[in-house]
Parts: sequence; structure tokens; C-alpha cells
Amino acid sequence: MKQLRAIRGMNDLLPGDSPTWQYVEATLSELFGRYGYSEIRTPLLEVTQLFSRAVGEATDIVEKEMYTFDDKSGDSVTLRPEGTAGTVRAAIQNNLLTTPQRLWYFGPMFRYERPQKGRLRQFHQFGVEVFGIEGPDIDAEILIMTARLWRQLGIADHVQLQLNSLGNSESRAAYREALVAYLNRHREQLDEDSQRRLERNPLRILDSKNAQTQELLADAPCLLDFLDEESAAHFGSLRSMLDAAGVAYEINPRLVRGLDYYGKTVFEWVTDSLGAQGTVCAGGRYDGLVEQMGGKSTPAVGFGLGVERLVLLLQTLQVLPEALEQQVDAYLVAVGDVQSAALAVAEQVRDSLPWLRLQTHCGGGSFKSQMKKADRSNADYALIIGEDEAAAGQVTVKFLRADAPQQTVAVDELAAVLQG
Repeated sequence: MKQLRAIRGMNDLLPGDSPTWQYVEATLSELFGRYGYSEIRTPLLEVTQLFSRAVGEATDIVEKEMYTFDDKSGDSVTLRPEGTAGTVRAAIQNNLLTTPQRLWYFGPMFRYERPQKGRLRQFHQFGVEVFGIEGPDIDAEILIMTARLWRQLGIADHVQLQLNSLGNSESRAAYREALVAYLNRHREQLDEDSQRRLERNPLRILDSKNAQTQELLADAPCLLDFLDEESAAHFGSLRSMLDAAGVAYEINPRLVRGLDYYGKTVFEWVTDSLGAQGTVCAGGRYDGLVEQMGGKSTPAVGFGLGVERLVLLLQTLQVLPEALEQQVDAYLVAVGDVQSAALAVAEQVRDSLPWLRLQTHCGGGSFKSQMKKADRSNADYALIIGEDEAAAGQVTVKFLRADAPQQTVAVDELAAVLQG
């Protein structure tokens, strides 16, 4: 029989990697909570129309990357490729938008694209979405918050903020007309993908990775020259707030993002520490999306952060805490017919020291083999119970990582020894 394997691009998260992921998840959720953001959880499966309407029919996601199928009722459903559309749907459906909302979410997303390092077909994303706050101060807050995140993780020197404004729909339409006119004069010089986008989504050509196309764009009209007065003022205020907060940034007039719902502020946090420049976190404003999806007109801004790429960056830069390598603090060795006593002692220790990660050896084995497993566990202590210790109500404590003599103590005194 052919061996069953995971689907390409949908990887297992193994026990050795779990502590790193738990560290990242705990760091982000704790930080967002400190800023007053609340968690929201939405379904993995939504009606396909949600994404085609929100993300845009002409985007690569909708055209080429979504996992879409008909369910048993014949309805078209899609595994979520991003988190904003589902969060907007949940906010409208559950009447959350009567007051401003600061929300965050975490979970798997799905896109059918070529798997590569840091980018999988099932990937995980932390996202932040804010509804009901119109001014540039909230744009500044989420950028200041992510800047604090990079400092907390120890990677602030390895990520750079790129910033742009797309203006309102009228200024984008005027810019689109000027850009299309320019590109049509040089159509034969465009790569095939950009020629296709010229008809349906010309702003995405600004994000082309083709070197010849990028060279051609050097003389193209600049989006910032077409900004309406209100968007220009919004962008100027945002920049002033970031300057006052000490958050460095670079204006990138070709930054457009790949989803149709963005307007005004857009941004990306990028790194070149993983080889070719890669995006770690990206987002912007989408003030028209709630109304487009059937809700009342509501200003909104948010971002998504790819966890796989962030974990890869932390590992590459070797900035993960050393303590993540330690899965347990103490390993209980039980030698002889003492398993009942060992399990009872283990529970007593857990009652006294709830923070202690204690692993009890199960399955028998010699003293020597159990001590080898205790050492391989990276525990600080081996707690040894043989028949003599069990009869006397005692435990022998062997220090595995410190130069200290082992000692035998009463079970009631064990907590004091382990607390140091």
C-alpha cells in the first residue's frame, strides 16, 4: 500500500517546533491585549461570494488561488484565503459595528500557489482589524504597535516599514487612467502577466517582480501626485505621528497591495534577512468594504502577519529564547514496583508547584535507561523514587544541570528544594 502523506504545501507542526509557535502566539496575543484589542474567531469555510465580492474578482487570489468547491447542497464554498473578509462579515452579522471595535484573530488560511520556504498552501496568519475609527491616529497606532512587537521579538533591526497612500476612489480612478495611458504606449515592453493585468487590474502592475517592467515603471506617473486633498492630509498626519513616535519608514509610491478593498494608507513591513526581500506583515485602510458587503459605511484599517515567515525569521536570526528548548523542568524516575507511589508523588508536587513542568516516566525500564531519558529531556532535576524511597516517603533529587550534590528529602519537603 502506498504510504499516506500530507498534501503538498500543508505541513505538519511537530513537537520540536511547537514551543516556538506557542512563544510567538503568546507574545502577539499578550501585546495586542495590552493595546485593548479583543480576539475574534471566524469559520475556516465561508460562501465563495464573500471573497469574490470583498477581495475582488480580478485579484490573483480569486482568479487562481482559492480552494473552492460545491458542498452537498450545491452551494459554492471556499476555504478562507485571508482573514479580513470573514471578520467584516462576522462584525456585520453580529451587530458589532454600533461602537468602534479593535479586534485580532489567529488561524490557518488556504491558497493554492507554489509552496516555498515561508509560504505554504495552508499557512497561518495573525490579523488585526479596527472598525469605526476614521482618523490617521489609528493607522499610526497599529504601526507603532507592530514596531513594538519587532522590538519585543528582537528583530527591529531586520524589518523595514514601507508606506504609501492610495487616495480615495476618485483619485485612484484618475491615476489609473494616467497609468493605463502610459503603459499602453509601452505595451510591447510589458511582461505577459502585466499585459493581462493592464485590462483588469492595472495598479497591480506596480507590484510586478519583472525587472524590465520595473525599469519601465521608473518613468510612469506617480500615485502620490494624484492624491485628493483629504487623503493627502490624512497621509501627512500619519507621517507626523510616526515621526513623533520614532517609527522609521520609507515612502514606496509603487506599494499597492494585492486586494481590491484598500484605499488611503497601505503599508508593508519587509525584510531582506531571508534572502530576497520578503513581506512579514502588511495591511492598510479599507473604509469602503463594510458598506460594500452590506453594512453601514464604516471606516476600517488592519493588517495580516504571516506566522510561518515570522518563525523562519526568528530562527534565521537566532533570537529565540534559549528556554524554548526545555520542555520539562523535572523528570520523575520510578525504579521497581513503585509506580503507584510515583504517580501519587507527582500529583502532590503538581499541587504544590503548579508552574513546574513535571514528566513522570512510564513504561518501566532500568535505572540507567530512565536516567538517560531524564538527561535527554533537558530537565533541570531528576526525581528518583526507588523501593527504599517509596517505603520511607522520600524522594532523591539529582541536579542534572547544576554542580550540586544530590539529596534525599521527605516528599513534603520536595517543593522547597525545587523552588531553590
